[in-house]
Amino acid sequence: MKISPAKRERTLERIREICLGLPETSERLSHGAPTFFVRGKRPFLMVLTDHHGDGRFAIWCAAAPGMQEMLVDADPERFFRPPYVGHRGWLGLRLDSALDWDEVAGIVEDAFAEVAPAKLVDAARDY
Repeated sequence: MKISPAKRERTLERIREICLGLPETSERLSHGAPTFFVRGKRPFLMVLTDHHGDGRFAIWCAAAPGMQEMLVDADPERFFRPPYVGHRGWLGLRLDSALDWDEVAGIVEDAFAEVAPAKLVDAARDY
């Protein structure tokens, strides 16, 4: 599904707000994509647009063991196994359809929890 550049930017801003609202997170480009890091080192989420012509506007993010397979099996229209990082259990979520922002926030928080040290995960719960 095609999504306008303005809607893509609004969606990215909302994801940025969620990610940067977590403790000790930062953003920088990695492989040409906005990527969010814990303590500037460990990536937990990337936002990609038409990666190598795949036609998707999506996030790729860290996920708990088994979560990728469960979500992709349950809803392959929205969830997918991203290239390069999918073998490590990362999850892909399409952003070019109707979004449940509570669900997106939960996925972002879970991705953060997979990468962040326990003290930061506890701190995020207090935010």
